Amino acid sequence: MSGMQTAWPSGTECVAKYNFLGEAEQDLPFSKGDVLTIIEVTKDPNWYKAKNNGGREGIIPANYVQKREGVKSGSKLSLMPWFHGKITREQAERLLYPPETGLYLVRESTNYPGDYTLCVSCEGKVEHYRIIYHNGKLTIDEEEFFDNLMQLVEHYTKDADGLCTRLIKPKLMEGTVAAQDEFSRSGWALNLKELRFLQSIGKGEFGDVMLGDYRGNKVAVKCIKNDATAQAFLAEASVMTQLRHNNLVQLLGVIVEEKGGLFIVTEYMAKGSLVDYLRSRGRSVLTADCLLQFSLNVCEAMEYLEANNFVHRDLAARNVLVSDDNVAKVSDFGLTKEASSTQDTGKLPVKWTSPEALREKKFSTKSDVWSYGILLWEIYSFGRVPYPRIPLKDVVPRVEKGYKMDAPDGCPPAVYDVMKQCWTLDPVARPSFRILREKLQHIRAKELYR
Repeated sequence: MSGMQTAWPSGTECVAKYNFLGEAEQDLPFSKGDVLTIIEVTKDPNWYKAKNNGGREGIIPANYVQKREGVKSGSKLSLMPWFHGKITREQAERLLYPPETGLYLVRESTNYPGDYTLCVSCEGKVEHYRIIYHNGKLTIDEEEFFDNLMQLVEHYTKDADGLCTRLIKPKLMEGTVAAQDEFSRSGWALNLKELRFLQSIGKGEFGDVMLGDYRGNKVAVKCIKNDATAQAFLAEASVMTQLRHNNLVQLLGVIVEEKGGLFIVTEYMAKGSLVDYLRSRGRSVLTADCLLQFSLNVCEAMEYLEANNFVHRDLAARNVLVSDDNVAKVSDFGLTKEASSTQDTGKLPVKWTSPEALREKKFSTKSDVWSYGILLWEIYSFGRVPYPRIPLKDVVPRVEKGYKMDAPDGCPPAVYDVMKQCWTLDPVARPSFRILREKLQHIRAKELYR
């Protein structure tokens, strides 16, 4: 092993870079790609005591595994790091200097708006190839046609096919990182060959959600085909690499296809969304204790996000999933950002979003608290749509005048009090998730000792 490595603390997750068969009885054999958790460093720092996902423990060689890290926040991940947007022909030539045959970038065409230009350095000068749209496909020579820029670039990296040279080295746009490289570096890249798709379990506006099998485990896979949408989902995937809590849906890894597809692989939640679960089971099946447990599960996840400075922005029962053993976990980090940023409010779910977020686009943990109050109401009304009988256009004006929904039938007064505190108009006066968790635990303790 080359050089000493710094010892990783207990609980560190790592990914196997090679197969290890194990030589002694105390060894823990593993295959390339397995995820292991370090228990402790042994007396010999080249070996760790670790456990696998099945809970089996043993000794592993430190240089066979790679530490799994969160994708650095602030990394501008790109599926197309060679795409430079609106730059001129002269700027492209400057970027491809000094000349190196096969160095390339793609830019928006300046002469033909809507088309693109592939710029390639070749034997000391830069060639510019116009990429035209033809019947919804992209082409350079009107012989080969591609669905997107990534497919086109991938084709010409394998074969010059009429260009002056094949594409050898991308000129990366300043500040961007190739998504595949970053997921590999941080230990989150999975192997498409080991993923089997079993059946569709949902359709989103962005693509399908499939039930899959990854190395013998059931997983959920978001399949995002369109390159622009896939680019937007990279942010969700990179946020998920930084978060780990028992009540957050756990990311297992990411697959970036050369042709522009993106697969986000997460743990499979057998009982589906909380809102559907509540509606299909109803009062006869779900006890008061069960409703309180779901409320606490979500609150603990949100307390963790609060402590780590993340704002969810889209908390609702439809974005909470239920596991086989009835644990509620928060999912859909599509809008999650580090605290205190603003965003476009065009797509916001009005009934779940706090007044200040709708009015001033101010998102914070306190706007998540407001949404949590709505989610509590959904739980205790067994999945009803909030603000029943109030037309959507009237919801915001009434809420801003201080209107609060009534308690759902059968909801304990103490829980309804918690909802009302979440719906305080002044965000500063709303409780934190830590305080909410303490209140709910207090309610549960009182219920138990009745």
